[in-house]
Amino acid sequence: MTPETRVAVITGAASGIGRSVAVHYAHRGVHSVIGTFPGDPHDPEETLRLVKDAGGQGVVHEVDVRSTPSVDAFAERALAEYGRLDYAVANAGILRNSPLGEMTDERWDDMLDVDLTGVLRTLRAGSARMTGGGAMVAVSSIAGGVYGWEEHAHYAAAKAGVLGLVRSVAAELGPRGIRANAVIPGLIETPQSLDPVNSLGPDGLQRAGLEIPWGRVGRPEEVASVIGFLTSDDASYVTGQSLIVDGGLTIKMRA
Repeated sequence: MTPETRVAVITGAASGIGRSVAVHYAHRGVHSVIGTFPGDPHDPEETLRLVKDAGGQGVVHEVDVRSTPSVDAFAERALAEYGRLDYAVANAGILRNSPLGEMTDERWDDMLDVDLTGVLRTLRAGSARMTGGGAMVAVSSIAGGVYGWEEHAHYAAAKAGVLGLVRSVAAELGPRGIRANAVIPGLIETPQSLDPVNSLGPDGLQRAGLEIPWGRVGRPEEVASVIGFLTSDDASYVTGQSLIVDGGLTIKMRA
Protein backbone atom coordinates (compact mmCIF):
# COMPACT_ATOMS: atom_id res chain seq x y z
CA MET A 1 0.00 0.00 0.00
CA THR A 2 1.50 3.33 -1.07
CA PRO A 3 0.91 6.69 0.62
CA GLU A 4 -1.36 7.61 -2.30
CA THR A 5 -3.63 4.59 -1.91
CA ARG A 6 -7.16 5.62 -0.94
CA VAL A 7 -9.49 3.65 1.33
CA ALA A 8 -13.29 3.53 1.27
CA VAL A 9 -16.07 2.16 3.45
CA ILE A 10 -19.25 1.12 1.61
CA THR A 11 -22.46 0.09 3.32
CA GLY A 12 -24.86 -2.27 1.56
CA ALA A 13 -22.04 -3.71 -0.54
CA ALA A 14 -23.16 -7.34 -0.74
CA SER A 15 -25.07 -6.70 -3.97
CA GLY A 16 -26.42 -4.07 -6.34
CA ILE A 17 -24.97 -0.57 -6.38
CA GLY A 18 -22.76 -1.14 -3.34
CA ARG A 19 -21.12 -4.16 -4.90
CA SER A 20 -20.53 -2.25 -8.11
CA VAL A 21 -18.94 0.62 -6.18
CA ALA A 22 -16.46 -1.77 -4.55
CA VAL A 23 -15.54 -3.22 -7.95
CA HIS A 24 -15.24 0.25 -9.48
CA TYR A 25 -12.90 1.27 -6.68
CA ALA A 26 -10.83 -1.89 -7.18
CA HIS A 27 -10.15 -0.87 -10.77
CA ARG A 28 -8.96 2.51 -9.45
CA GLY A 29 -6.69 0.98 -6.82
CA VAL A 30 -8.92 2.04 -3.91
CA HIS A 31 -9.14 -0.45 -1.03
CA SER A 32 -12.64 -1.11 0.32
CA VAL A 33 -14.26 -2.18 3.55
CA ILE A 34 -17.26 -4.08 2.21
CA GLY A 35 -20.20 -3.50 4.52
CA THR A 36 -22.83 -6.22 4.74
CA PHE A 37 -25.91 -6.64 6.92
CA PRO A 38 -26.03 -10.05 8.67
CA GLY A 39 -29.58 -10.68 7.43
CA ASP A 40 -28.79 -9.88 3.79
CA PRO A 41 -29.36 -12.99 1.62
CA HIS A 42 -26.64 -11.92 -0.82
CA ASP A 43 -23.07 -13.12 -0.37
CA PRO A 44 -20.53 -10.37 0.40
CA GLU A 45 -17.74 -12.85 -0.33
CA GLU A 46 -18.84 -12.67 -3.97
CA THR A 47 -18.24 -8.92 -3.84
CA LEU A 48 -14.80 -9.55 -2.38
CA ARG A 49 -14.05 -12.09 -5.11
CA LEU A 50 -15.00 -9.57 -7.79
CA VAL A 51 -12.84 -6.94 -6.11
CA LYS A 52 -9.85 -9.27 -6.12
CA ASP A 53 -10.52 -10.30 -9.72
CA ALA A 54 -10.31 -6.60 -10.59
CA GLY A 55 -6.91 -6.42 -8.94
CA GLY A 56 -8.14 -4.70 -5.81
CA GLN A 57 -8.05 -5.28 -2.08
CA GLY A 58 -10.86 -5.37 0.43
CA VAL A 59 -12.28 -6.87 3.60
CA VAL A 60 -15.82 -7.87 4.48
CA HIS A 61 -17.29 -6.38 7.64
CA GLU A 62 -20.77 -6.92 9.09
CA VAL A 63 -22.50 -3.66 9.93
CA ASP A 64 -26.00 -2.72 11.04
CA VAL A 65 -26.62 0.92 10.15
CA ARG A 66 -29.35 1.04 12.80
CA SER A 67 -26.62 0.87 15.46
CA THR A 68 -24.16 3.67 16.15
CA PRO A 69 -21.58 1.36 17.79
CA SER A 70 -21.82 -1.00 14.79
CA VAL A 71 -21.27 1.81 12.28
CA ASP A 72 -18.43 3.27 14.33
CA ALA A 73 -16.72 -0.14 14.40
CA PHE A 74 -17.23 -0.42 10.64
CA ALA A 75 -15.47 2.87 9.97
CA GLU A 76 -12.76 1.99 12.47
CA ARG A 77 -12.09 -1.21 10.50
CA ALA A 78 -10.66 0.92 7.70
CA LEU A 79 -8.06 2.33 10.09
CA ALA A 80 -7.28 -1.08 11.53
CA GLU A 81 -6.77 -2.68 8.12
CA TYR A 82 -5.29 0.16 6.08
CA GLY A 83 -4.41 2.98 8.45
CA ARG A 84 -6.64 5.61 6.86
CA LEU A 85 -10.09 6.46 5.55
CA ASP A 86 -10.73 8.66 2.53
CA TYR A 87 -14.20 7.84 1.17
CA ALA A 88 -17.50 6.87 2.76
CA VAL A 89 -20.43 5.63 0.65
CA ALA A 90 -23.76 5.43 2.47
CA ASN A 91 -25.63 2.98 0.28
CA ALA A 92 -27.43 0.61 2.69
CA GLY A 93 -31.20 0.81 2.54
CA ILE A 94 -34.45 -1.09 2.75
CA LEU A 95 -37.62 -0.85 0.68
CA ARG A 96 -41.05 -1.76 1.99
CA ASN A 97 -44.49 -1.30 0.50
CA SER A 98 -47.00 0.27 2.89
CA PRO A 99 -50.21 2.17 2.05
CA LEU A 100 -50.72 5.23 4.22
CA GLY A 101 -53.67 3.67 6.04
CA GLU A 102 -51.46 0.77 7.07
CA MET A 103 -48.44 2.91 7.92
CA THR A 104 -47.81 2.15 11.57
CA ASP A 105 -45.36 4.17 13.62
CA GLU A 106 -43.15 1.09 13.75
CA ARG A 107 -42.99 0.79 9.95
CA TRP A 108 -42.26 4.48 9.61
CA ASP A 109 -39.57 4.47 12.29
CA ASP A 110 -37.87 1.34 10.96
CA MET A 111 -37.63 2.79 7.46
CA LEU A 112 -36.20 6.12 8.58
CA ASP A 113 -33.82 4.43 11.02
CA VAL A 114 -32.16 2.61 8.12
CA ASP A 115 -32.62 4.84 5.07
CA LEU A 116 -32.07 8.24 6.71
CA THR A 117 -30.55 7.92 10.17
CA GLY A 118 -28.37 5.09 8.88
CA VAL A 119 -26.95 7.55 6.36
CA LEU A 120 -26.30 10.05 9.15
CA ARG A 121 -24.47 7.40 11.17
CA THR A 122 -22.33 6.44 8.18
CA LEU A 123 -21.38 10.01 7.27
CA ARG A 124 -20.75 10.89 10.91
CA ALA A 125 -18.52 7.89 11.55
CA GLY A 126 -16.70 8.27 8.26
CA SER A 127 -15.97 11.99 8.61
CA ALA A 128 -14.73 11.53 12.18
CA ARG A 129 -11.96 9.29 10.84
CA MET A 130 -10.91 11.39 7.85
CA THR A 131 -7.81 13.30 8.85
CA GLY A 132 -6.55 14.59 5.52
CA GLY A 133 -9.80 15.59 3.86
CA GLY A 134 -12.09 13.14 2.14
CA ALA A 135 -15.28 12.62 0.19
CA MET A 136 -18.63 11.06 1.02
CA VAL A 137 -21.62 10.07 -1.09
CA ALA A 138 -25.11 9.12 0.05
CA VAL A 139 -27.51 7.20 -2.17
CA SER A 140 -30.97 8.76 -2.45
CA SER A 141 -33.67 7.83 -5.01
CA ILE A 142 -35.94 9.50 -7.55
CA ALA A 143 -38.71 8.34 -5.18
CA GLY A 144 -38.53 11.18 -2.71
CA GLY A 145 -35.54 12.82 -4.31
CA VAL A 146 -37.68 13.88 -7.30
CA TYR A 147 -41.04 12.11 -7.40
CA GLY A 148 -43.58 10.90 -4.91
CA TRP A 149 -44.38 7.17 -4.85
CA GLU A 150 -47.73 5.86 -3.76
CA GLU A 151 -47.66 3.32 -0.92
CA HIS A 152 -44.04 4.27 -0.18
CA ALA A 153 -44.39 7.52 1.79
CA HIS A 154 -41.87 6.42 4.44
CA TYR A 155 -39.28 5.46 1.82
CA ALA A 156 -39.74 8.69 -0.14
CA ALA A 157 -39.54 10.79 3.02
CA ALA A 158 -36.26 9.14 3.99
CA LYS A 159 -34.74 9.56 0.53
CA ALA A 160 -35.81 13.21 0.39
CA GLY A 161 -34.26 13.74 3.81
CA VAL A 162 -30.94 12.40 2.55
CA LEU A 163 -30.64 15.41 0.23
CA GLY A 164 -31.05 17.95 3.03
CA LEU A 165 -28.66 15.97 5.20
CA VAL A 166 -25.97 15.98 2.52
CA ARG A 167 -26.26 19.72 1.87
CA SER A 168 -25.90 20.50 5.55
CA VAL A 169 -23.00 18.09 6.07
CA ALA A 170 -21.23 19.58 3.04
CA ALA A 171 -21.56 23.09 4.47
CA GLU A 172 -20.29 22.01 7.87
CA LEU A 173 -17.37 19.86 6.74
CA GLY A 174 -16.12 21.94 3.82
CA PRO A 175 -13.59 23.79 6.02
CA ARG A 176 -12.08 20.40 6.91
CA GLY A 177 -11.63 19.52 3.24
CA ILE A 178 -14.39 16.90 3.29
CA ARG A 179 -16.90 16.90 0.46
CA ALA A 180 -20.38 15.36 0.64
CA ASN A 181 -22.71 14.71 -2.28
CA ALA A 182 -25.71 12.55 -3.13
CA VAL A 183 -26.65 10.47 -6.12
CA ILE A 184 -30.30 10.08 -7.07
CA PRO A 185 -30.64 6.82 -9.01
CA GLY A 186 -33.60 6.35 -11.28
CA LEU A 187 -34.83 2.89 -12.20
CA ILE A 188 -31.81 0.66 -11.71
CA GLU A 189 -31.85 -3.13 -12.03
CA THR A 190 -30.90 -4.21 -8.53
CA PRO A 191 -32.17 -6.94 -6.20
CA GLN A 192 -34.27 -4.27 -4.50
CA SER A 193 -36.02 -3.05 -7.64
CA LEU A 194 -36.50 -6.63 -8.87
CA ASP A 195 -38.59 -7.38 -5.76
CA PRO A 196 -42.17 -7.71 -7.10
CA VAL A 197 -43.74 -7.23 -3.66
CA ASN A 198 -42.08 -4.04 -2.46
CA SER A 199 -40.96 -2.59 -5.79
CA LEU A 200 -41.61 -2.94 -9.53
CA GLY A 201 -40.35 -6.48 -10.11
CA PRO A 202 -38.86 -7.75 -13.40
CA ASP A 203 -41.97 -7.16 -15.51
CA GLY A 204 -42.57 -3.71 -14.10
CA LEU A 205 -38.97 -2.72 -14.69
CA GLN A 206 -39.11 -3.92 -18.28
CA ARG A 207 -42.27 -1.90 -18.96
CA ALA A 208 -40.87 1.16 -17.25
CA GLY A 209 -37.70 0.96 -19.31
CA LEU A 210 -39.70 1.58 -22.47
CA GLU A 211 -40.69 5.01 -21.13
CA ILE A 212 -37.11 6.09 -20.38
CA PRO A 213 -35.50 8.26 -23.09
CA TRP A 214 -32.35 6.10 -22.97
CA GLY A 215 -34.56 3.11 -23.76
CA ARG A 216 -33.84 0.91 -20.77
CA VAL A 217 -33.42 0.83 -17.01
CA GLY A 218 -29.98 1.48 -15.59
CA ARG A 219 -27.30 -0.91 -14.41
CA PRO A 220 -25.68 -0.71 -10.95
CA GLU A 221 -22.25 -0.05 -12.44
CA GLU A 222 -23.60 3.08 -14.14
CA VAL A 223 -24.46 4.54 -10.74
CA ALA A 224 -21.19 3.28 -9.27
CA SER A 225 -19.15 5.17 -11.85
CA VAL A 226 -20.90 8.41 -10.87
CA ILE A 227 -20.17 7.72 -7.19
CA GLY A 228 -16.58 7.05 -8.19
CA PHE A 229 -16.45 10.42 -9.95
CA LEU A 230 -17.94 12.28 -7.00
CA THR A 231 -15.34 10.86 -4.62
CA SER A 232 -12.45 11.39 -7.04
CA ASP A 233 -10.15 14.38 -7.38
CA ASP A 234 -11.92 15.12 -10.67
CA ALA A 235 -14.83 16.38 -8.54
CA SER A 236 -12.62 18.37 -6.16
CA TYR A 237 -14.88 21.46 -6.36
CA VAL A 238 -18.20 19.61 -6.20
CA THR A 239 -19.90 19.40 -2.81
CA GLY A 240 -23.42 19.57 -1.43
CA GLN A 241 -24.88 18.49 -4.77
CA SER A 242 -27.41 15.84 -5.82
CA LEU A 243 -26.77 14.20 -9.17
CA ILE A 244 -29.61 12.35 -10.92
CA VAL A 245 -28.63 9.14 -12.72
CA ASP A 246 -31.79 8.06 -14.54
CA GLY A 247 -31.32 7.81 -18.31
CA GLY A 248 -33.45 10.92 -18.75
CA LEU A 249 -36.54 9.58 -16.95
CA THR A 250 -37.17 12.74 -14.95
CA ILE A 251 -36.84 15.15 -17.88
CA LYS A 252 -39.31 13.46 -20.22
CA MET A 253 -42.66 15.18 -20.54
CA ARG A 254 -45.56 12.78 -20.12
CA ALA A 255 -48.20 12.69 -22.85
